[in-house]
Amino acid sequence: MSEPTPIHPIRQRLIDDMTLRGFAPLTQKCYIRVVRNCLAHARKLPKDLQVDDARAYLLHLQQSGVGVSSINSSSVALRFFLRVTLGRGEHVERVPVLREPKRLPAVLTPDEVARLLLCAPSLKWRAALGVAYGAGLRAAEVCNLKIADVDAEEMRVRVEQGKRRKDRYAKLSPNLLELLREWWMEGRPTHWLFPSPWDSHAPVTTRSLNRSFHTAKTAAGITKPASLHTLRHSFATHLFDEDVDIRVIQVLLGHAKLETTAIYTQVSSKTLDSVTGPFERLPPVRERSD
Repeated sequence: MSEPTPIHPIRQRLIDDMTLRGFAPLTQKCYIRVVRNCLAHARKLPKDLQVDDARAYLLHLQQSGVGVSSINSSSVALRFFLRVTLGRGEHVERVPVLREPKRLPAVLTPDEVARLLLCAPSLKWRAALGVAYGAGLRAAEVCNLKIADVDAEEMRVRVEQGKRRKDRYAKLSPNLLELLREWWMEGRPTHWLFPSPWDSHAPVTTRSLNRSFHTAKTAAGITKPASLHTLRHSFATHLFDEDVDIRVIQVLLGHAKLETTAIYTQVSSKTLDSVTGPFERLPPVRERSD
C-alpha cells in the first residue's frame, strides 16, 4: 500500500492559521482553492507569491466576467494568505476589496409565500421552507436544526452557531409549529429535524433545500427573481409591515448592526403607502375637456 502524499508545509501552515482563528470548514476550503488557483495563474511556488501576483489574478478574474462578490472573496483569501501565512503584510492593502453595488432585496407577498409553500415537493420541504420564512432563518440554519431546537412550550426555535458562530432564538408561531408537528408525524425524524434522505445521521444540504425552493417557485408560477434567501427577506419585511419594532426584527434576524436591518424599510409597502406624493398636492394639471 502506497504512503499518502505528504501535505505541503505552507499549505499546512495556512490550514493551521485558519483553524486557530476558528474558520469554518467551508471557508477553509474556499481559501485553499483561491490560493491554489492564484498560484497556478502566477506559475509560482507558494513561498514566492507576492502582492503583484494577487493583483494580477484579481484582474484576470475581473476580465473573465467574474462577479464582484466572488472577486472580493478571492481578495480576502489572498490578503489572509499573504499577511498571515507568508508574513508579508506590507502593501497588502494594494490587494483591493471592491465596492459591491447595493441592490434592494426581492420580497414575496404573503400570497406568493403561501402559494410557494403549497407547491413544495413534499411535506418535508414544505416544513423546511416554512421555517425559512416563518422564523426568518438562513439556509444553513434551517438545515442544521435538530428536533431538540424546537421549544413548543416557550414557542421559540434555538439557532445554534448561526452566522459568525452566534447562538440566538427565533420566533415559533403556532401555525408553523403545527406544520412541523405534521412533518414529524409523517417523517419521524430522530435527531435532525430535516435528515438527509441518504444518511439519517446527517442533515439535508443547503443545495437540496435550494433545489426544493426553486421547484416550488416554478410550480407556483412566481416569476420574480427570488432566491431561497428571499424567504428571509420576506419574513423581515412582513414583520415591518405589521408595525413590529425594527430593533426586534434585528434581534430575530441575528443582525449585528441595525443598519443591516434598516434596508427592509426601503422595500416595505407600508413605508411607501404611508407617504403622500408631492404630485397629489398640486392643483389640477389636466386640461379640461370641452
